[in-house]
Amino acid sequence: MYQFPMSNAAIAEQLDVLSKLMDIFGENSFKIKTYANAAYTIKKLPQNISDMTPEELQDLKIIGDSVRAKITELLHTGVIGALETLKLQVPPGILEMMQIKGLGPKKIAVLWKELDITSVGELEYACQENRLMTFKGFGQKTQDDILGKIQFLRNNAGLYLWKQSDDAWQQWQPLIEAAFSGHMIRPVGLYARQMPVTDGLELITTAPVAAIHTFLSAHSFDNIIADGDTTLSATDAGGITWKWHSCPAGIFGITALQHNSSEAFGEAIRKLPLPADATTEQAVFEALQLSYIPPFLRESADIASLEEKAKDNNLITTKSIKGIIHSHTTWSDGVHTVAEMALAARAMGMEYIVISDHSRSAFYANGLSVERIREQHREIDSLNQQLAPFRIFKSIEADILNDGSLDYEDEILGLFDLVIASVHSNLNMSAEKAMQRLLTAVANPYTTILGHPTGRLLLSRQGYPVDHPALIEACVAHEVVLEINAHPRRLDLDWTWIDNARSKGAMLSVNPDAHAAEHLQLIRYGVKAAQKSGMSIANNLSSMPLEAFERFLSDRKARKGI
Repeated sequence: MYQFPMSNAAIAEQLDVLSKLMDIFGENSFKIKTYANAAYTIKKLPQNISDMTPEELQDLKIIGDSVRAKITELLHTGVIGALETLKLQVPPGILEMMQIKGLGPKKIAVLWKELDITSVGELEYACQENRLMTFKGFGQKTQDDILGKIQFLRNNAGLYLWKQSDDAWQQWQPLIEAAFSGHMIRPVGLYARQMPVTDGLELITTAPVAAIHTFLSAHSFDNIIADGDTTLSATDAGGITWKWHSCPAGIFGITALQHNSSEAFGEAIRKLPLPADATTEQAVFEALQLSYIPPFLRESADIASLEEKAKDNNLITTKSIKGIIHSHTTWSDGVHTVAEMALAARAMGMEYIVISDHSRSAFYANGLSVERIREQHREIDSLNQQLAPFRIFKSIEADILNDGSLDYEDEILGLFDLVIASVHSNLNMSAEKAMQRLLTAVANPYTTILGHPTGRLLLSRQGYPVDHPALIEACVAHEVVLEINAHPRRLDLDWTWIDNARSKGAMLSVNPDAHAAEHLQLIRYGVKAAQKSGMSIANNLSSMPLEAFERFLSDRKARKGI
């Protein structure tokens, strides 16, 4: 239907860049805001705009005519003419500078027009030489912050979210398997190990390099580069880097094991008498008289411990999730109503859903006033009568304020079945300040779950500095559940701290932080992250059946005197 179909995220990115460049050039503020708001809205749309007919796009009321015209132009031509015109008027390095979080268009305009800084490298040098200090809004703290974010960008160059690699594999898998039907082929590396961030996609196959090259050329992969006689790398149309390794069938299993092991695990396994030939990884483990350890667990040298985790029949899976905890609706910044979210969760086989819209301080997300809380609760009461035995729980994602207090008085917090406490503002904190806020919130008897504990956004934002052991101990002491936020850009609490939390007796909860019915499926990414630690369903709150979940909440309230 469209010559250049693309994801909502890609469309939103184009509109966002357009709004920022318009701001740099001091264009009409209303138009700037229109495109910026449209970018934000389109990112959250559950349906893909590229799948809409022109008539459906015309009926999409959440965007105006000017935005709709830009989107239509983009899908038909691959570019937005107005954006391309603006790009020609700025040095290429300005676009790279726009990727630095917190460095807004107005500051970039000052750097360019007043200091003739037109690249990230020039900006870094200027900060190191303290050349920004004389300009309003560019103090020492700002300079240090910019330097930190430049380093963060460089450290993450060439990396992708696990979901991005997964989306690429799901898209290409049928074509690849059809093209190489007579050969063994499988993804390996960071993707197979379910790392939150990957370096793209890595495949091993018994197909010869010449056949791989022919396939890549025929399907418009770019930058096809040979690395020796057995490896090719290339980039797909979505910008994902692929690396292909060709190997004989007889050592396919050995090769897979090599690519699917961390450095520590690989070193430990090589000390054992590995077989000379093996067509599968399972055959290698059988030859070593070991239980099969899946790639996602191969992160340490302690093979015996990993074997025990691999043999655990209660290892968390998507099928072991019984309820959706942490979801947003049209009452705040969600796309769907309470009823629509509940019905979608029930259709997934869930026994309950926890509605946790934003609190009043989150004005940008239409946070709930006290009166609107009471209205929502009346709606939930009515729906619970209609949908029983499925249950909707009343919750709130309460902002942790600057002093660590929650966003409502105790009288209002007591109206909820449970409270998720999260930091959403003033994220640029020292470790001392961050811990003061978090520990105060955790000590609040109404805090049931600590949402996305570090506030990180993978590949976008580091998050505030956290003393993980101290935070985990505080959560255990105050019976606060640590969230494993399943959004693929968060995956927070990080998997590397889950074992520590479990060993100290903490309860965790894989939650999708869903803002649309389709986002309930994000639970999958949280499960993938939790599996890396060998997490059992016994440690996961959202794996509790309805009756156990109700008992958990009532018993906790009783102990807290709520």
